[in-house]
Amino acid sequence: MSLAAIVANPASGKDIRRLVAHGSVFDNQEKVRMVRRLLLGLERAGVERVLYMPEGYGIVPRALNAIRPAMAVDALEMPVRNSQEDSIRAAEIMETLGAGVVIVLGGDGTSRAVCKGLARMPVLPLSTGTNNVFPFMLEATVAGLAAGLVARGVVDREIACVRSTALEICVDGEPVDLALVDAAVYEDVFVASRAVWDMSKVSKLCLTRCRPDSIGLSAIGGQLELIRPEEPRGLAMDLGENGERVVAAIAPGLFEEVGIVHREIMAPGRLYPVGHAPCLIALDGEREVAVRSGSQAAIRLILDGPWVVDVGRVMEAARSRGIFVRETSAGRDFRPIRE
Repeated sequence: MSLAAIVANPASGKDIRRLVAHGSVFDNQEKVRMVRRLLLGLERAGVERVLYMPEGYGIVPRALNAIRPAMAVDALEMPVRNSQEDSIRAAEIMETLGAGVVIVLGGDGTSRAVCKGLARMPVLPLSTGTNNVFPFMLEATVAGLAAGLVARGVVDREIACVRSTALEICVDGEPVDLALVDAAVYEDVFVASRAVWDMSKVSKLCLTRCRPDSIGLSAIGGQLELIRPEEPRGLAMDLGENGERVVAAIAPGLFEEVGIVHREIMAPGRLYPVGHAPCLIALDGEREVAVRSGSQAAIRLILDGPWVVDVGRVMEAARSRGIFVRETSAGRDFRPIRE
């Protein structure tokens, strides 16, 4: 049975950067509409069953109020704690049950939580968060269609997906956490609202990807280097008052001029020391790892990050193989083709 999965985070798109910057709110009703279109795309691609993460708002059940897809849509049996642990646990269960792909509705933080629970299952992240460097801005209808083809194995993972790099956080020689886009050393000891927007407290920044048209902390490196997420390299920067000055959009409508004292290309597997403790390490824009006084922390680039669905490549493979084209006596029939 072809099986796809959905993790929709009702809390994404509502963090403090709406107050300290000028981000828009992504409301849950729009997520409901997105899930509705995802389900219709998955159905059209021929998926037979969909699993979803239960959550307090009921995004998927509300989506089902207006449609009746010809496939089973079931909630996972799991406790709901209304934290990122729900996304991690849901991803683990979905992969164990044999899902061929998981679609994530959220920002960088939600995507990171899901990927922490995965070993091999591909992820298709759709943007409903704040800075949204890892997730894509895509029409959910087409995303569902592409995810369905991946779930059914119609398009091989090696063709459909790109394997992204990631950043591993080590404390006293042991891996403790993971970042998909950026890891920032934050000179403070209070997690507080988690989000990072005060660049005067960031002393070091490591990135898996750099693009000049991105937003968030990775936009700083994007003014200096072009690094794609599948490339076996990253960028490490020491920040300070001296050195070259970079202007970047670190949040919606919020620009910062940042001093780069030193920068170098990160080699896979090499440890890049944090430099001091106590401190916090922000992962994908949110303060997560507390480094206590006396501990030794470091960041390293790893090559075995998540498998990420490339919707364009999937749909091009579908077009070249004529997956959604069937000649009949009455003309073309675009019903899903079960192989």
